[in-house]
Amino acid sequence: MNETPHHTPLLPALYVVATPIGNLGDITLRALDILQRVDRVAAEDTRVSGQLLAHFNISKPLTSVREHNERAAADKVIAWIAGGDAVAYVSDAGTPAVSDPGARLVAAVRAAGLRVVPIPGAAAVTAALSAAGVESGSWLFHGFLPPKAGARRAQLQALAALPAALVFYEAPHRIEETLADMAAVLDAGRLATLARELTKKFESIVTLPLAEAPAWLAADPNHVRGEFVVVVHPPAAAAAMVDAEALRVLDILQGALPPTLAAKLAAQITGRSKAELYKMALALKPHQQDKA
Repeated sequence: MNETPHHTPLLPALYVVATPIGNLGDITLRALDILQRVDRVAAEDTRVSGQLLAHFNISKPLTSVREHNERAAADKVIAWIAGGDAVAYVSDAGTPAVSDPGARLVAAVRAAGLRVVPIPGAAAVTAALSAAGVESGSWLFHGFLPPKAGARRAQLQALAALPAALVFYEAPHRIEETLADMAAVLDAGRLATLARELTKKFESIVTLPLAEAPAWLAADPNHVRGEFVVVVHPPAAAAAMVDAEALRVLDILQGALPPTLAAKLAAQITGRSKAELYKMALALKPHQQDKA
């Protein structure tokens, strides 16, 4: 008789396990199975993850892998996996390494030649998009914007030319100033879906023009409580400065050329504006600069 999956030993690997973003009912059967079978669990916060494991009657050795100790902790995790252990990694909520710690750990484990296994599940970004009604299939997940106004506006300006939905995370104490900056930089007429406290008791999701977002926040003190996902819908078709084909050509050229030359050639090929293509080149690869 074949063994049930629960009794099949796990291969030595790092299992990147998504956990609920609020409602505990959103944990997957596979996530529970993996957490029950691993040898140990690495967690962003052992107190938070300890409560989650206790809720599902799972007891495992816990070790902290936070942003400030992620590189050093990775060495311990690598040693465990190399020694034959199956190790799960969980963040406080949602999918690890998506605007959460975990990316450095995953990269270190892969660089050591060891296996990384994703165990998918809840993620605030996809939950918000599923309820936003964005008809275009193009979207860019940016995560958190800089906390300082000048840097935040500069990043928004770099993203403004993209003909796609823009998805951000934001904390309650910054949501008002962030939405004000979005209205000023991205076009106050663009629609935005504000998804607050997703999957939790006081979840609220509203779609409105960016210009109306400050009034919505001010209408009820509860509107500024909780964690936010902000989905800024794509600009109107008439305002979209480049199309999908121009974006595809630009992306290919940027693989081998600096932004100025990539934009120039993409403009010649597609007939689109060189200036707008250059803005998009910098938005797509903000850290890439032309060589002097």
